[in-house]
Amino acid sequence: MSENKPGAILTVDEISDYLKIPRSTIYKLVREGKIPAQKIGRHWRFRKEAIDRWLENKKS
Repeated sequence: MSENKPGAILTVDEISDYLKIPRSTIYKLVREGKIPAQKIGRHWRFRKEAIDRWLENKKS
């Protein structure tokens, strides 16, 4: 898994493992615009740095 590299880009499976939540929940968050994601073609991608910032902001 490439999640530890600077600028890492994660797939739905990788972000699901990283956040320890089901893929279906990831897709729901994406549909609702609640998680930072980018669609490339038919595939969703997640920038690890943006996810970490999002997690920090969710704490407050």
